[in-house]
Amino acid sequence: MARPLRILHCFRSPVGGIFRHVRDLVEEQSKAGHQVGILCDSLTGGDHEDRLFSDIAPFLALGVIRLPIRRQISLSDTATLWSSYKEIRSLRPDVLHGHGAKGGLLARVLGSILRVNRYRVARLYTAHGGSLHFPRASLQGMLVHSMERMLEFLTDGLIFICDFERRTYERKIGKPRTRSVMIYNGISDRDFRSVPTRSDSVHFVYIGMLRDLKGPDLFVDAFARTERRIGRPLSALMIGDGPDREKYQRMMTERGLGHRIGMLPAMRVQEAFTVSQNVIVPSRAEAMPYIVLEALAAGKTVIASRVGGIPEALGENSPALAKPEDADDLSRVMAKAISEPEFGRRNMPHIETIRLNFSASAMARDTLRLYQNILGMDANA
Repeated sequence: MARPLRILHCFRSPVGGIFRHVRDLVEEQSKAGHQVGILCDSLTGGDHEDRLFSDIAPFLALGVIRLPIRRQISLSDTATLWSSYKEIRSLRPDVLHGHGAKGGLLARVLGSILRVNRYRVARLYTAHGGSLHFPRASLQGMLVHSMERMLEFLTDGLIFICDFERRTYERKIGKPRTRSVMIYNGISDRDFRSVPTRSDSVHFVYIGMLRDLKGPDLFVDAFARTERRIGRPLSALMIGDGPDREKYQRMMTERGLGHRIGMLPAMRVQEAFTVSQNVIVPSRAEAMPYIVLEALAAGKTVIASRVGGIPEALGENSPALAKPEDADDLSRVMAKAISEPEFGRRNMPHIETIRLNFSASAMARDTLRLYQNILGMDANA
């Protein structure tokens, strides 16, 4: 068996899908005998995220480093880079794995500085959508994509979490000039259990970040249109936290929906699944969102925008997919879901298909194999 590795995962915000991805890797890699740690932002997250950190604390032999890491590139990044470098150097990792644009920048730049000092470390990057969401023709997109291209020279391995992400990278940035693999996001065995809805359940639930990229405004608009299609009042919940929470609250109040769409703070996803059978994912852009995989594993009906890798999970021709950024088409599918009793059973992928293609253990195994190949280690030695 190959020797244990010291692995540090670097990312910005400890919320949402990236944090879920890292938590699964941390647990699986630790159980495989490796020492694992996290470096992430100290400015985001709340009580819910603190509970999630507590859950994985037993698997974090290298601990948690939290520093202020802002979303936008700024002069403060210089201080963050220096502080991060000192922390990372003291941990002496074998692997620096960056997630998302800022995490990828930290892992690759600081890993390269360590290499200049003759310290051997593998530098990996998983985009999770991130910089790939920027339009190719925009000034910001051109700058970000050019930076991604330059950072390839500091990258030992690129991981794409779905085929959509791989194709988008090649289209917007170019064919990778370094080692690259596709490894699907995966969920653990404990996620594969049916979650029944409560007796006071609502017709629809949105679970996720409250920011425009994820489409909460499309959800509110589609909900109002669905009521008109059905011809009666409906009920819904929005569960999550984010920078645009007050904007959506005002939007609902102005449309007279405040009593029919409730809002709750972020909570454990299994608890959130109890409030409705129908989980709506109205995102404007995605890579491979965990909420889709988690909801399918819990036996829920997922209605989603046809963006990112979602069709790879639901099926390319799934009737549960709506046109991107089209509240009316989303409303059409939502109306079908509550007017056709067999809609979910007929149109959701078989649970064993999800288990086969989106396994956390397989995700962690293939990721470790990539680390070992980069470091020139024989996993069977």
